[in-house]
Amino acid sequence: MKKLNLLFILLVITTAMHAQTKVGDAILPNQVTFNEENLVINGAGLREKFFFDIYAGGLYLQKKSSNASDIAQADETMAIKLHILSGMMSRSKMVSALKEGFEKSTNNNTASLDKRINMFVGFIKEEIEEGQIYDIVYVKGKGSIIYKDGVEKGYVEGLDFKKALFNIWIGNKPADKGLKNEMLGS
Repeated sequence: MKKLNLLFILLVITTAMHAQTKVGDAILPNQVTFNEENLVINGAGLREKFFFDIYAGGLYLQKKSSNASDIAQADETMAIKLHILSGMMSRSKMVSALKEGFEKSTNNNTASLDKRINMFVGFIKEEIEEGQIYDIVYVKGKGSIIYKDGVEKGYVEGLDFKKALFNIWIGNKPADKGLKNEMLGS
């Protein structure tokens, strides 16, 4: 009986370990649920700056894909999880990085998005701290939602906004090319 219990415990531990992905000092789940839809981790990696790990990022989709354009264009629930790993990431740096990311992802053509960009970055009200988790989730029929540590902070409507938002990480001019490749499972 003791051997059977030990075998069961090892099976549970092994299963639990495979249900997560370790990225730097962060542990990202292999599956998340938003809007009652199960999403699987497509890929994950680190956003690094000056040899420091700033955050671990994971891309979650309904089914895996390595086609960035198809992912950005898709009108279906998907998410990007950002696990903050460094105190170097502040609220002002996150807001600045998002605004710069929108400029790059739209080739400096943000005129139709400016009001919504300001609304979205306005949802990041509190200072960012190491260990916090931000989920950026697109839900068909609702829009792009930002969660901080599991609490919804607000959302912005529009598939056009979602395309620009997700292209910050997986577009032609991503925030970090290495992270893009890792999120796409390349």
